[in-house]
Amino acid sequence: MNHDIEGQVSKSRFHGLWALTNRELKKWYQQPFVFVMGIIQPILWLALLGKALNLGAIIPSDIPGVSQSAIMLSTFGTTDYFSFMAMGMVAFTTVFTTAFTGMSVVWDKRLGFMNKVLSTPVSRTSIILAKVLASSIRAIFQAAIVALVAFALGLVTGTNFAWWSIFGVFAIVFLLSVGLASLFTALTLRTTRMEMPQAIFQLITLPLMFASSAYFPIDKMPSWLQAIASVNPISYTIDAVRRLMIFSDGFGPLPMDFAFVGVFAVVVTAICVMLSWRYLNR
Repeated sequence: MNHDIEGQVSKSRFHGLWALTNRELKKWYQQPFVFVMGIIQPILWLALLGKALNLGAIIPSDIPGVSQSAIMLSTFGTTDYFSFMAMGMVAFTTVFTTAFTGMSVVWDKRLGFMNKVLSTPVSRTSIILAKVLASSIRAIFQAAIVALVAFALGLVTGTNFAWWSIFGVFAIVFLLSVGLASLFTALTLRTTRMEMPQAIFQLITLPLMFASSAYFPIDKMPSWLQAIASVNPISYTIDAVRRLMIFSDGFGPLPMDFAFVGVFAVVVTAICVMLSWRYLNR
């Protein structure tokens, strides 16, 4: 009978991957407080900063020949700054979500679960990919909630928007989440101290946010900051989300956005997996 059970389990090549992914997701949806804390920060940014920072009010409307709408449109690609920033937060919420992937690795080491998994036939690749996949699923779900909040607060869509745009947003958010989750995991593979992922999160989050197009167009930044923002995968993700949701000038750069973020996800995930073969030990 035992041989029959082993044979049934071994038929599925992805049995270990699914089991570990399901475990990671259970830790998430069985703890509503953790879920709420994961989305409360981007929602606060939307509700407070997004509505308070009314850039359109700064532009004078009583000067002949000056059009608020034209200036906003030429600067931000939309006449509503809240919509511009909201789509940036939809993409950037992945950073808040995926950063906890590294903490999960450290917790599993400290609690002894990692040793138990490493003593099973489950490969190190499956262990890493399970954490990355679970984190990416959480990021998509939380990005959807932030988008719904943005609609409730008055998001203005562009003529590019169509029903299939939602799937495009989910696809690019998933790719970015895979890359970032792999990055945070790779940075914490060798440590057992909780201070390390926390320090990494604090060090990386703000530079990633402000060295991207989350709040301001890249072409209006100082030249040195443009160089950084232009290689930031979050900038490409944000551009894709805005192009699908709020812009009205076509989809020209969209393939480049997906290609850049896709390559980033594949390369960083491959590096993370290879590092796990070397450093993920009992």
